Amino acid sequence: MHRLSVEGVSEHCLRGEVWSIGTPPIACIFLKPKDPNLYISKLAVEPGMRGQGLARTLIQLAETRAIALALSGLELETRIELIENHETFRRLGFSKSGEGSHIGFDRTTYVTMHKTI
Repeated sequence: MHRLSVEGVSEHCLRGEVWSIGTPPIACIFLKPKDPNLYISKLAVEPGMRGQGLARTLIQLAETRAIALALSGLELETRIELIENHETFRRLGFSKSGEGSHIGFDRTTYVTMHKTI
């Protein structure tokens, strides 16, 4: 979240949606339709604010937006080494649906997760 620029957020808004909680933001989610799903490209919560249900609130918002856009699920990718994130998303109703490698790598670098709504 701290690496985002105003230009980067503005660019994403041209292709999708950005939602945040707080002023200044303490949590945010970036959404983009990727038929038949709504793709979550970023979900971030300030470290000191974790454990308060903010990620759950943003995932519920994403579900509401997917339904409004007539999409059937949510999809995201998370880096393979971020095991805590995998578990958080599992608790939020996601399941692993695939894995892949970023360009230049010959090993798995991320998992894809999906939630049907």
